Amino acid sequence: MKRVKIAIIGGTGVYDNPFLEEARELVVETGYGKVLFCRGYYKNREIYFLARHGPGHAVPPHLVNYRANIAALKKLQVDAAISTAAAGSMRRGMPPGSRVVIDQFIDFTKSRPATFYEGGGAGVVHVDLTEPYCPEIRRAITRAGRLLEKPLIDGGCYVCTEGPRFETPAEIRMFAQWGADLVGMTNVPEVVLAREAGLCYATIALVSNYAAGITAAPLSHEEVLEEMARSKESLDRLLLEAAAEIAADRSCRCSFGAGPWPPGPEANVHDA
Repeated sequence: MKRVKIAIIGGTGVYDNPFLEEARELVVETGYGKVLFCRGYYKNREIYFLARHGPGHAVPPHLVNYRANIAALKKLQVDAAISTAAAGSMRRGMPPGSRVVIDQFIDFTKSRPATFYEGGGAGVVHVDLTEPYCPEIRRAITRAGRLLEKPLIDGGCYVCTEGPRFETPAEIRMFAQWGADLVGMTNVPEVVLAREAGLCYATIALVSNYAAGITAAPLSHEEVLEEMARSKESLDRLLLEAAAEIAADRSCRCSFGAGPWPPGPEANVHDA
């Protein structure tokens, strides 16, 4: 039986997963840079854990090497990827502590490399993002939430800003009028690159606070970290149970329209 490979991309406050079995570090060198993983196992799933911001949260959101991260997952031939993203809420129905399996995004970033395909030898690729997040991975996550009796909110629109500053109340009012529910700084271009690479990908948005202007309280990064720490253990278990729910064979269209691979220099893998 094929062992399913699942990647977990941990965002703010999610820098490891202590429940992985036989964990060891692994380095993937890509044409975009090196990526450090922790490889382990859970319920016959081969898990590759990646801390998006690096050890100790050293990399700000606008400088994350998103292309290297996704290129490394492609090299590892993962079947699917689950990511987490801390978010501020614009809706009272999504209070701090909520976990939202987002289904749409709005891109408000400004300066990040957002594609593997920049012409020349790589060619030009226009991927379809009608359904940006894999529906089968999203269902696996919501099933895991029910199994653990930690239900998630199924569906929400996430707007990604450039960061690292927080948004102004005026920006938040505008985003809410556009139909956005949550705001964060990391899900784009990660979701776009995953689709270009033909990967099944979904995100759990972790609501850490209300966005600017929703309440009178000022925003702080410490507030985000405190909320993440309160729910870290249950989140670690949710991520692994969601990985266990992902089937080896899926009928989604995530690989439809993906470009020829590799778009850049080939990657290699070795122990850390």
